[in-house]
Order: sequence, then C-alpha cells, then structure tokens
Amino acid sequence: MLKLFKLLSNKRLFILLITLVLFIVVMGFSLATRKGLSWPENFLRDSTGFVQKMFYKPAGYVAGLFEDIGNLSDLAKENEQLKIMAAQYAREKAQYNFVKAENESLKEKLDFTNAQKELYKYEYRIAQVVSQTTEPSNSTIVIDLGSKDGVRPNMSVISVDGMVGVISQVSNFTSTVKLMTMMDTNDPNSQPPIAATALNKEGKSFGMIESYNPETNRLLMTKIPPGDPIAAEDTILSSGIGGLYPRGLTIGTVESVDVGEFGLTSTAVIKPSAEFQDWKQLIVVFTEERAE
Repeated sequence: MLKLFKLLSNKRLFILLITLVLFIVVMGFSLATRKGLSWPENFLRDSTGFVQKMFYKPAGYVAGLFEDIGNLSDLAKENEQLKIMAAQYAREKAQYNFVKAENESLKEKLDFTNAQKELYKYEYRIAQVVSQTTEPSNSTIVIDLGSKDGVRPNMSVISVDGMVGVISQVSNFTSTVKLMTMMDTNDPNSQPPIAATALNKEGKSFGMIESYNPETNRLLMTKIPPGDPIAAEDTILSSGIGGLYPRGLTIGTVESVDVGEFGLTSTAVIKPSAEFQDWKQLIVVFTEERAE
C-alpha cells in the first residue's frame, strides 16, 4: 500500500496512468457496437462542420468564379472558331455551287460538241464572253479568243442552243462577234446571208437567212423555191453551201411559211434557237480549212 501511495505521489506517472486508462476506455467504447454518437462526438462534428461550411462556400464561390471566367474564355474561342468555320462553309458552298454549275455547263457543251464532231468533224473551242453590247445598231459580243488561238474573221460562233453570229474583228487576244440580230439586207456591213435547209429534208429544201426583224425577234428565210417541202415546226440548219458557214449548225424553228407576192418564192419566219442574251460562254467553230 505504501508503494502505491508513493507511485501516486509521482505526478507524471499518475497522469500517464490516468491517460492510459482513459485511452483504453475510449477505445473500447469506440469499438463497441453503437446506434449513435455520443454528445461530445456530436458537438465536435457539428462544430467542425460549421467551421468548414463557413470557409468552404466562399472558397467554392471564388473557385467557381475563376472556373467560369476560364469557361467563358474557352467559349469565346470556340465561338470564333465556329464563325470561321461557318464563313468557310458558306464560301466553300458557294464555290462548290459555282464549280458544279460550271461543270454542268461545260459537260453539256462537251456532249454537244462531241456529237457534232462525230457528224461533221469540226473543231470547237469554248470562249468566255468578255463584254456584250446590245444596242440596236451595234449588237456585238467580245470573246477571249483571238488570232493567237487561230481565230479568223467570218468564223461561225454558236451556243449550245444554236447559231449566234460570226467573227467580225480579230485582235491578238480577243475577237468581236457580230450577232445574227444585225442581219439586214439593206446594210452593206451586215454579215453574209446563211444558206439554210430543213432537218431531214436536206437536198429537198433550200433558202437564205438574210435578215432579222427586231420588232418580232424573228429571222426571215427567203428565196425558198416553189414546191419546197419546208413546213412549220421544221428545224432549220446551215446547209454549208458556199463554204462560208459550216454545214449542220442549228439556226431555229419554222413558225410559218408564206408564199411571195408573185408566187415564185416563199418566205419562212424562223424563231432563233439562241436567245441572244446573258451569255457567259460561247463556242467558236473551226473548220479544217480555217484551222491552223
């Protein structure tokens, strides 16, 4: 007993002993199965949670603010990229549509010229229209083919639909096309008349395309001999007689045939196949004797 009192008189040893006993009790209490927390535990956890809540929310707001600012910057960059992509798409779409339309036009012209080549063995070259004058007294077109390309005066110029006119003037890099709308028997500067015939009636039908009526927008085919089988709805072609105009170029469609005053010849009213407006491309016909 005396030893026990001596032991207890040692304060350090006594405090260590009490601490050890409390630790064992607490460990045993913590490891035991419990339905709830003790009030000290509840108090400590609630106090800690309250303090964490006070500091966590403002910190979260600040962190969220910087994160939102970063997101806004990223969003602005994404919007810029989207705008650039949209602009590129619009440009490429327009370019695609333009190229597609141009390819379809060139394909149509290629099919047309290939069919004509097989039939008449002419050479065709596509020309870009540089300018166009539609004055009644001067209906001309300038194209981007000239003498360097082998173009010569009086060469025929056509569209996919039909004959347009003839080359009237040539420079090194461009040529002037005088339209068929300028044909006039009373004009010495008019293009030469076109010897013509009707499709599927070659050798039986003949006439001369000599003038254009600007009031009716129709060509006149004159000097049609008696008994000529030409009739309304016939397709009129160049006959090639005289050698100036290549054979087989489409000119137009017959609307009516009227017998002349003395019954010796007839005159046919021809609706031109070409529309004589808004051309982007035309075709120059090269015959063997004119090609270099």
